[in-house]
Amino acid sequence: MSEESSEINGGFSMDSSESRWVFHEDEDDDVSDIEEYHADLRFRGRNTVPDSEDEDNAEQKLIRTGPRIDSFDVEALDVPGVHRNDYEDISVGKKIVLAFQTLGVVFGDVGTSPLYTFSVMFRKAPINENEDILGALSLVLYTLILIPLVKYVLVVLWANDNGEGGTFALYSLICRHAKVSLLPNQLASDARISSFRLKVPSPELERSLKIKERLESSLTLKKTLLILVLAGTSMVIANGVVTPAMSVLSSVGGLNIGIDAIKQDQVVMISVACLIVLFSVQKYGTSKVGLAVGPALFIWFCSLAGIGIYNLVKYDSSVLRAFNPIHIYYFFKRNSTKAWYSLGGCLLCATGSEAMFADLCYFPVRSVQLTFVFLVLPCLLLGYLGQAAYLMENHADAGHAFYSSVPSGAFWPTFLIANIAALIASRAMTTATFSCIKQSTALGCFPRLKIIHTSRKFMGQIYIPVLNWFLLAVSLVLVCSISSIDEIGNAYGIAEMGVMMTTTVLLTLVMLLIWQIHIMIVLCFAVVFLGLELTFFSSVLCSVADGSWIILVFSVIMFLIMYVWNYGSNLKYETEVKQKLSMDLMRELGSNLGTIRAPGIGLLYNELVKGIPAILGHFLTTLPAIHSMIIFVSIKYVPVPVVPQSERFLFRRVCLKSYHIFRCIARFRNQNVLLLLSYYFS
Repeated sequence: MSEESSEINGGFSMDSSESRWVFHEDEDDDVSDIEEYHADLRFRGRNTVPDSEDEDNAEQKLIRTGPRIDSFDVEALDVPGVHRNDYEDISVGKKIVLAFQTLGVVFGDVGTSPLYTFSVMFRKAPINENEDILGALSLVLYTLILIPLVKYVLVVLWANDNGEGGTFALYSLICRHAKVSLLPNQLASDARISSFRLKVPSPELERSLKIKERLESSLTLKKTLLILVLAGTSMVIANGVVTPAMSVLSSVGGLNIGIDAIKQDQVVMISVACLIVLFSVQKYGTSKVGLAVGPALFIWFCSLAGIGIYNLVKYDSSVLRAFNPIHIYYFFKRNSTKAWYSLGGCLLCATGSEAMFADLCYFPVRSVQLTFVFLVLPCLLLGYLGQAAYLMENHADAGHAFYSSVPSGAFWPTFLIANIAALIASRAMTTATFSCIKQSTALGCFPRLKIIHTSRKFMGQIYIPVLNWFLLAVSLVLVCSISSIDEIGNAYGIAEMGVMMTTTVLLTLVMLLIWQIHIMIVLCFAVVFLGLELTFFSSVLCSVADGSWIILVFSVIMFLIMYVWNYGSNLKYETEVKQKLSMDLMRELGSNLGTIRAPGIGLLYNELVKGIPAILGHFLTTLPAIHSMIIFVSIKYVPVPVVPQSERFLFRRVCLKSYHIFRCIARFRNQNVLLLLSYYFS
């Protein structure tokens, strides 16, 4: 029998406010089959508590549970918004406000893409005739429709993990349906949490069962899956660096059009000042900043649509023919290699798509979908159509397509709102980075950083100070060292495509394992989108020597940090398991543990969920006395949307009753639980 196999056998559950008689039976079951008391075990020394982990006798007792309501029941979740999705029960008015806030947080990145998309495209594939403009426009239109709309808005957003998005959210979702996590502190009792909500593959779907069994039995596949997730997350962090650099530099670059005497060095210095202001206001929170900048983004999208309509009417409305995809074929037929290189600029119109998914922890899915379909996408399409209409008669202005297409009387107002929009766009990817880092920390793949919750109501809205200033420093280095929009745009494309391909692979696995969609639909999704993204990725990789290699190096460094931290976390846990104290040693020491037991409660934090940690032996050999009551506290991440308050804490006795040693396992959705633990033990 294992050391903890008889810790609390035959545990029972109850409503702590109800007094009733129940049978309590000791059996020889594994600890993983135990319902560990929830809050039924109190520090009261009653006979309702089994004598120890080490008792072998099985007996049945008739015991009475008291009506007392303990703090274990009522204070564990006494923080608003922890135990449910904050966006489930909100009024219509609040939904409108949230939809408005999404403009300021989620869509800034994709909304500012018209500033640079055509400029980068036509530097790589210069305009020779009007048909080239139609071909490039057709590429942009269908890229916008296929990637942000079809892939992300209509499909990927539904693969969220209880409102959280991003690569680690997909990984967490997969971990909940198959035992693929490499962190070795899982208990079988975790699967009995009522909110686990497993869609266990049905016996009829042999494909899902085989995939699940193969993933769980292959260590190589588990490591491969983790490496894929870490690679995607490193690209998300790289996006958090390159997005501010690209957005701000391209918007401030409009000064070259408005003021002839302005120099590029001055543009860079102004961009640096804007970036410092941007990251300085990040600490004020998503809701406050989102509501404040929401109107600015609304004006920006309306400006895009207005300028687009103006140019369509004034110059050439025949660009509407670009909705016919045959022009893409003509574009590649005439330009061949140059057209392929221009794909690196075309994909910039879809940047920000991943931010929509990663920022789901800030806003509900419906508000993101509705805002994109009915406001963002129409305005973007009109903006690109207007630029193309202007270029039909002004080929020479292709290098600064956006600002050149702005009517002269509206230039400076548009310049102002474009710079505000660019600052907001930079925030979109920064907040997405915060979300991904929080998720990776919970899974033991990133060093624990100070996380500040900027909203008392919505727990998903966070700010990470150290990461914020780190992203600022790297962004400043990028802007100062690479001032070319083309090179930064290429780096932008590398980071964005890396994340998109990771999302496609993980979502394909979710479709097969969890959604259990027909295999042909899954294959069509994977072939179409992975093929499209690989084509884009091949284009940007061919220009990696131009300076965009810096972002690849940065991504590799972040990947190594996360991989080494995950490896160290696993190694640390395995070491603690090997060094844990034996029950024979505890028997030899006796109930006084060979030392003086001073009055009080001692809390010893450790990662172990079974056994007696070696840290206790260290205390016994170095301290002259130890507390009369000892509690081993283990904070444990479980891949579920929420852990109900009645199932949040597992409390059990360790050793004989006279030893007064207990274990508390605190199970949470994420590891930001110090505040809750302070409530628990107060």
